[in-house]
Amino acid sequence: MRNPVHPAALVPPAGGVTAALRQKHASAGHEELDSRGLVFPENLQLPGLSSLIQESWRRSAELHANPDNPEAPLAMDRDELEEYRRRHPLAAIMPVIHKLLVLPSHDSGMLVAVGDEVGRLLWVEGDAALQRRAEGMMFVPGADWSEATVGTSAPGTALALGRGIQISGAEHYKRSVHPWSCTAVPFHDPDTGALLGVVDITGTESAVAPHTLSLVEATVAAAQAHLRVERLQLAAARQSPPSRRRSPAAPGTAGMPAANSLYRNSLQLLGRDQALLSIDGRTVALSARHSEILALLSTHPEGLNAEELCTLLYPGEASTMTLRAEMVRLRKVLQQLNPGAVPESRPYRLPLDVVPDAGQVLNCLQRGAHRIALEIYRGAVLPRSEAPGIAALRARVSALMREALLTDGSAESLLKYAELPEAKDDVEVRAAALKLLPPRSPKRAAVVADLERLDRELSA
Repeated sequence: MRNPVHPAALVPPAGGVTAALRQKHASAGHEELDSRGLVFPENLQLPGLSSLIQESWRRSAELHANPDNPEAPLAMDRDELEEYRRRHPLAAIMPVIHKLLVLPSHDSGMLVAVGDEVGRLLWVEGDAALQRRAEGMMFVPGADWSEATVGTSAPGTALALGRGIQISGAEHYKRSVHPWSCTAVPFHDPDTGALLGVVDITGTESAVAPHTLSLVEATVAAAQAHLRVERLQLAAARQSPPSRRRSPAAPGTAGMPAANSLYRNSLQLLGRDQALLSIDGRTVALSARHSEILALLSTHPEGLNAEELCTLLYPGEASTMTLRAEMVRLRKVLQQLNPGAVPESRPYRLPLDVVPDAGQVLNCLQRGAHRIALEIYRGAVLPRSEAPGIAALRARVSALMREALLTDGSAESLLKYAELPEAKDDVEVRAAALKLLPPRSPKRAAVVADLERLDRELSA
């Protein structure tokens, strides 16, 4: 007896292509790619396959994702996972996810997954039988489902593109995932816009029904609203705190942010001369000097004494009296924003955990997620600042970003980096991109023209 055709395969989507034909095109695309030894040149076009899927396959091939590896790698063991997700900001939205997606999934035969900003799954819940099946491809908490690791998949590709997507059957790069379909939507911080993670629904054909994407997008919007309300309530509760001092750290947690506080309080330093500080849903633009002070304190959570902060802040000799006067002005600004954010003294230290976007970039680079780091990286740290400590931070972030791209970056990433002000005269970056571009790529002409221009300028 032949396997029955699922009704969804007979219903043409908006573009007029049936799901069955979509799978036929995807399977043919895999055969073509296999015949080329998993090399996907830029000028290759696979008939019937959407540009979104083709671009994702191209990135997957460039990142050397292995389509024949049946399992995703486990990135965190159980103990590490429990601690990490307990402290992750998305832990605060799980009640909303559970109510709107997980509970209905038990009856609809779906799995609901929530992952972090680099594609590691933190929670996978839903239909019990489906969970057992998904274990065969390691679609489990703690596994790495980034595009760089498993190739095209809804969670990883949604993070790579920064928008909601649907991946059906053979459109997945990894063959073990071909029996599955999935819809995923990235989750951004409702206040700062920082990428926090991804929400995914995985199952059979119904997981990519048109209404599924709308459902996940609506759930993410509800969860973002929930997170913002929670922060406002927390901010109100802090208006008259008994003490602004930090509570003693629990054993083994020294230097770690409090539960669910990651990215709640953020400092945007990249590509701007005046930082934006966001605390519990409220944002303020800082003066250039206050930007420097908070940048230094946020990267030294253990605190700095007056002499240390002076050395990092002022290019020449400066009196600690000058610093104290500046700190008085900064305290007034922060007092109006949130009394709990006023810096402590002796040493100077922030009483709240504030995450600078430069720190997010460094964190992503340390994990090997250079494409996500590039998405966050909007330019140099406070580019006009002459403060020694800022200059050192700026040089470190910029150098590590450039080194990561030159070592592992795709042509696409290198060309995107080349558009930044700091790379406008970078010959090595353009030469590396030119080396990776296919011979018939239409992008080569612009890169060659740039290299010729730089050669003339250097010669002159």
